[in-house]
Amino acid sequence: MYGLWKPRVLGAWRMPARGPVILAVNHAHNIDGPMVMGTAPRPVHFLIKKEAFIGPLDPFLHAIGQIEVDRSVADRTAITDALGVLAEGGVLGIFPEGSRGEGDFASLRAGLAYFAVRSGAPIVPVAVLGSTERPGRLIRGLPALRSRVDVVYGDAFTAGEGGRRTRKALDEATVRIQERLTAHLEHARRFTGR
Repeated sequence: MYGLWKPRVLGAWRMPARGPVILAVNHAHNIDGPMVMGTAPRPVHFLIKKEAFIGPLDPFLHAIGQIEVDRSVADRTAITDALGVLAEGGVLGIFPEGSRGEGDFASLRAGLAYFAVRSGAPIVPVAVLGSTERPGRLIRGLPALRSRVDVVYGDAFTAGEGGRRTRKALDEATVRIQERLTAHLEHARRFTGR
């Protein structure tokens, strides 16, 4: 990432140095996940749609510990693998909106709340800003080479109380999480001027 673009990583010290952590990352561009993986202070295991695991990317993504998920069903293998990462004290990366979009945390899926409540792991909000500002001249699908991309970490927080996993508890946790993620994104935009 540092060879192709100019990442500016702000607040990485907010990620706990040990123990399970969930990174909740906004997702406006394909480069957002790799940018976080390439600049994070700890190795990150992202939940990635199965469609990305094609050709030479398939063995590469598996080798670096990324988790393949089938978004069309409740993928029990992916759920088990993700909970395993957290049980082993690792870092799980999630795009809480479920797919690439505006990257504004406007519509969260329940997966983030489920993993946070089930594992008890703290959530660290991460805003990736600048990846969609200037398309590259050679490859229009990527940000311009050597352009600045900001990766802004927020304060860790917990999702729920007492680990209750009822539908109501997960819905309430999702609302609380969305409020925190949206507030972090607004702060990150003000702080970076983006």
